[in-house]
Amino acid sequence: MSKVYSLKTVQKIPVNIDVAWSFFSNPANLKEIVPKSMGFEIVSKYHGDRMYQGQIIEYTVSPVLGIPMYWMTEITHVEDKKYFVDEQRFGPYTMWHHQHHFKEIEGGVEMTDIVHYKIPYYFLGTIAQILFVKSQLSKIFETRFKSVETRFGKWDK
Repeated sequence: MSKVYSLKTVQKIPVNIDVAWSFFSNPANLKEIVPKSMGFEIVSKYHGDRMYQGQIIEYTVSPVLGIPMYWMTEITHVEDKKYFVDEQRFGPYTMWHHQHHFKEIEGGVEMTDIVHYKIPYYFLGTIAQILFVKSQLSKIFETRFKSVETRFGKWDK
């Protein structure tokens, strides 16, 4: 049986909570912080322009060999300017639970992401985790970190 993996990242952003929340709670901005090599496209037509509980967002991504893959997430929890959670309903993982937390701190916002995920296919999923999934997810969050710095500036406190 394959196991559940987790990933946590923390980034400090030199903007106020309103600016951070406005950007990250708008699904249209997701494409801006995902590596271009992922071929990320939002394909849902009725997802709205702000995160809300029960929201369904559909994407295509091309994480392996440029082969497009369908992915549907649901925003299951939202507390304005504090956090939201997306969970996979259909897609490449057996389980995907992604928490996005925002906390006002002196000089800006601390953004924390916590992802729990499980890869299908038992021991083959474990092999995939070792060979490329872990490094690919790390690369996605590294790209996101750099994109956020480019957009909002570097934390220098």
